[in-house]
Amino acid sequence: MATRITRLLGIQHPIVQAGMSWASSSAALPAAVSNAGALGVLAAGPLRLQDFGRTLDELAGATDKPYAVNIPLYRPQAAQLLDAMVDRKVPVVIASQGGPRAHLQRFRDYGAVWIQVVSTLEHAKKAADAGVDALVVVGGEAGGHPPANEVSTLVTVRRVLQEVQIPVIAGGGVADGWGIAALLALGADAVQLGTRFLLTEEATVHANYKAAVLAADVHDTVLVGRRSLPVRGIRNAFAQAIFDAERDQLAQEDYDLLFKKSTLKQAALDGDVEWGKVELGQSAGLVSRIAPAAMVVAQLVRELAQASARLHTMTAPHS
Repeated sequence: MATRITRLLGIQHPIVQAGMSWASSSAALPAAVSNAGALGVLAAGPLRLQDFGRTLDELAGATDKPYAVNIPLYRPQAAQLLDAMVDRKVPVVIASQGGPRAHLQRFRDYGAVWIQVVSTLEHAKKAADAGVDALVVVGGEAGGHPPANEVSTLVTVRRVLQEVQIPVIAGGGVADGWGIAALLALGADAVQLGTRFLLTEEATVHANYKAAVLAADVHDTVLVGRRSLPVRGIRNAFAQAIFDAERDQLAQEDYDLLFKKSTLKQAALDGDVEWGKVELGQSAGLVSRIAPAAMVVAQLVRELAQASARLHTMTAPHS
């Protein structure tokens, strides 16, 4: 299936594995996804500078297919991480939480593609005006940091497509090929999946984390931290403490301290799924097993073909 994104990135399938801190912060998952014909994404977020360069080299050595690096532009040492990416000519940059304008030219000079992650029409238009090549548009069902307004992926993506002309990768609430087909029918050029790839053998998170995500149904996630940078996660001791703080109208300074006291690392690396931030999307309830990433990509492609064929039968003339 050829779309503006598959042609832009040189990938076989309109499928993007989301950059997920810890889960895709080693070469294993992005390499497996890229080798299967989709776009694998290394998450730079938690990596120290010295580890980042080594991991980039490992990823480049593990695949000869296009791959991406997801970098939150607000994080400490972001400038040095970007330098390392330029030095190694990373083919695709997926940036979030910061403005792209100051960085675009030096990546464009060697032919890289810059994709910006957004969750509102306002930010989508700003990124497009800045000159990015494409957008990842994330809706309220997504894990990680979905929009605080919780507007669904279907509505958010369609609203952006009404106003923005550059290619769009839609994300949030999708775990199978049927969901991919729905968002392609909506007008997206590719679909980003996070939670589905979190539940793969190559995702480098603690077994407790995977078990908690696998056990979650579609109604078991909550948006936590509305007075800070909210995350979608499971309802655990951390989430309840934040809800209690909101109910009791805790002072903002104390609220921020409480929110920052628990981390994704606690859950993803250390396995503390009660007090850590167990980030996942609503689509966890659509996934019933952990599988190798290449097998997941192959299944997504089969399901996308089935969904597309079903749509085709609806438009075929009756005999």
